[in-house]
Amino acid sequence: MIINVVKTPQEKQDAIDIRATVFVEEQRVPPEVEIDEFDEQAIHLIGYEDDLPIAASRVRFVDSFGKLERICVVKNARGKSHGSELIQTMEDVIKKEGYAKAKLNAQTHATRFYQRLGYDIVSGEFMDAGIPHVTMTKQLS
Repeated sequence: MIINVVKTPQEKQDAIDIRATVFVEEQRVPPEVEIDEFDEQAIHLIGYEDDLPIAASRVRFVDSFGKLERICVVKNARGKSHGSELIQTMEDVIKKEGYAKAKLNAQTHATRFYQRLGYDIVSGEFMDAGIPHVTMTKQLS
């Protein structure tokens, strides 16, 4: 997979389309919740395989953390380590911006995935867009 920091309108549209497929269609997140006011200030990433968009995410900076958000991989590309690659690239972006800590709100079914990547659960369970989540953090080297 080739991961780009979004620079063109087409890359941005590809990222939005992947998020719509995974979150709005698959997980039934309302579109007005998925696309929010933070999209304009975020750094977006898009992953391509064979020139097809298959993964997307965004990074924002909140307090002393780089916050990983909207992490998704299309269904037919899951199980191939693309999510791990995307997280690593997001962490690289965070470090490049001068931050040493990462934070994310993980859907509870994905906590083991993030724990394998070094994230620790730091909150109780809460609901976001009707889906159970926990907050997780990681100290970046």
